[in-house]
Amino acid sequence: MEQRITVKELQVSYVGDTVLDGIHFSFSGGKVIGVIGPNGAGKSTMIKAILGLIPKDSGAVTISGQLVDKVRKEIAYIPQRSNIDWDFPIVVKDTVLLGTFPKMGLISRPKEADHEWALECLKKVGMEKFADRQIGELSGGQQQRVFMARALAQNADLYFLDEPFVGIDISSEEIIVDILKDLRNQGKMVFVVHHDLAKVSAYFDDVLLLNKELIASGPVDQVFTNENLAETFGRPMAIDLDAEVAE
Repeated sequence: MEQRITVKELQVSYVGDTVLDGIHFSFSGGKVIGVIGPNGAGKSTMIKAILGLIPKDSGAVTISGQLVDKVRKEIAYIPQRSNIDWDFPIVVKDTVLLGTFPKMGLISRPKEADHEWALECLKKVGMEKFADRQIGELSGGQQQRVFMARALAQNADLYFLDEPFVGIDISSEEIIVDILKDLRNQGKMVFVVHHDLAKVSAYFDDVLLLNKELIASGPVDQVFTNENLAETFGRPMAIDLDAEVAE
């Protein structure tokens, strides 16, 4: 069955200040969706509220008609790199193996097939040679590729990535983008919090423009306009969609 996520009137506040107000949208599977907005717009907060990682004041989130808690095993999440403890003493292959845990029983241990699958996911991101390396010894791009492999190991239906391209090399970015498009072609749904306006048209099928409120959502060629961007960022924007250049 095709996955569909529906968010209705989502509101979140911190210490009495409204961070998100009346967010509403619906997307179906087989898409890579960019979440775009200025700093402080509530992009990361929205993702965390959808996943139930932070409390919401009001609103509802359903995935194929079910509450998130009922389908949590089908959701993979990669937080911002700044929120990850890179000093934690774990090697690359074990980091990826963690992706297989959500679908195991409470007392189950990884089987040989799980270890083989984790290695296969490492190969998909070109990191199999680093399997025994401590995660903190890797470059930023390598670390992000390992966490992409961990998400792949989960074999989820929905993927949420929070600023995955910040502080990584262009080669790692290209590898991750290719993987995201492959997931889309498999019918998966992928949300990506993103800041580089110049690459929106190349990377995403749909876009969600956010600044505490929903400005617009839908196909890139319909929503990613100078008028909508001006409303989102609070200033005039000049985006050459053909040249994919942001001024």
